Amino acid sequence: MPVIITLLIAMFLILLSWTWHNMGDVEKKTKISTIIISLIIVLCITFVIFNISKNGVKYNSEESMNSVRNILVLAFTIINGLIIIPPFAKTIGRVHDKEISKEQATRHLGFLLLVFALALVIECFYLTSVQQGILDIYNKAINRS
Repeated sequence: MPVIITLLIAMFLILLSWTWHNMGDVEKKTKISTIIISLIIVLCITFVIFNISKNGVKYNSEESMNSVRNILVLAFTIINGLIIIPPFAKTIGRVHDKEISKEQATRHLGFLLLVFALALVIECFYLTSVQQGILDIYNKAINRS
C-alpha cells in the first residue's frame, strides 16, 4: 500500500506541475482556481464512473466497497486529470497569450472532451474488471485462511 500511495502522490505532483507550466503567463490566482475547479470536476466524473462500474460487482461488505472505492477513485481521478487537465490548461494559456483565437480554443476543447468521453467509456468497463479482480484476490485470500 505505501508504494501505491507514493506513486499516487508522485503522479499528483506531476499533474499539478504540468498543468501549472502549461498555463504559461496566466496570473497565479487564475492558475490555482483553474486547477482546483478542474480537479473537482474530474473527481466528480470519476466518482460517477466508479458508481456506474460497480453495478455488476458484488461486494462482501460496505467497508470493502468503500476501501476499494477510495483507492480507485483517487487513482483514476489523477489518471483522468493527466489526460484532460494539462491539455485544457495549455489551451487556456494559448488563448491568454493570443496564440490562438477563442473559436480555435473551443474546437480544440471540444475535441479534448470527445477524447475524454471515449476514455471514460473504456474506463467504466476497465473499472468493473479491476473491482472484480480485487474481489477475486480478496476472496481467495479469505478462503485460504
